[in-house]
Order: sequence, then structure tokens, then C-alpha cells
Amino acid sequence: MSKSNTHENDYLLLMFNNTTMTLVGDAAGILQSAAAGSLYFSLHTSDPGEAGDQTTNEVAYTSYARVAVARSGAGFTVSTNTVALVANVTFPAGTGGTGTATNWGLGTSSSGAGKLLYKGAISPSIVCGNGVTPQLTAGTVVTED
Repeated sequence: MSKSNTHENDYLLLMFNNTTMTLVGDAAGILQSAAAGSLYFSLHTSDPGEAGDQTTNEVAYTSYARVAVARSGAGFTVSTNTVALVANVTFPAGTGGTGTATNWGLGTSSSGAGKLLYKGAISPSIVCGNGVTPQLTAGTVVTED
């Protein structure tokens, strides 16, 4: 079973730009949130897997924190079933510790075991630690298939 391209794109617009998904359910569709809020990028030392949450294999260098990106066109561009970051996502500079970020995650919580919505590999990997400021570049993409 597969979703149609229109449905995939509408779903991504709802998730990433807080845009109402019309013609689903009642006449108004699946409504946008009253307050759009943010989604949170995380870094992981290996793939968190399909059953993982935002803490699964999450990096732990000193001063690490997840980074919020607004659920709007200012944070994400949605087009042809693909989502791209509008701007770089810059994590706090390391003040100690170590770890290699091989994967990114995108979820619902600023900390703790939040719901992991999407994940992907980082290439090249980012060696984290003292003086390193990890970054995901604008144009990093999520594709709905």
C-alpha cells in the first residue's frame, strides 16, 4: 500500500508548516495547531532504529542540547513530497566529552524520550567534543514515500 503524492505532500505540510490538511475526516479536514510550536533536532551516535525515541543512541558531549526549528515556512520548505531545512541547524559548541554523530533525529521534545518522527544518516559523520560546533546544513531533507 502506498499514499498518493498529494496525500504525502499534504501530510508533510501539516507536520512541518502547520498547514491544515483539507478533505480528511470532517469538512474542515485535519486542522492546524492553534500554536504551531517547534520540532527538535537531535544527534545520535548510531541509527536510533524504527522503535527508538529521541534518547536512543543520543550524543552526550558536554553542553549538547537539541535544537528547535519552528513548524513553519521559516523553518522548513515543503515541495513535491520533500522537506528541506531553510537554514542551518547549529548545535551548542562542545565544552567537553566525546562522541561521533552519525545520525540525526527529528522529534517532538526538547529533552527526554520524545517521539522520534524522522531520522537520517549524517555524511560525513561529526566528531563531537570540546570546541566542536555540530551543524546540519540548510537543505537537509526528509522525503515521504
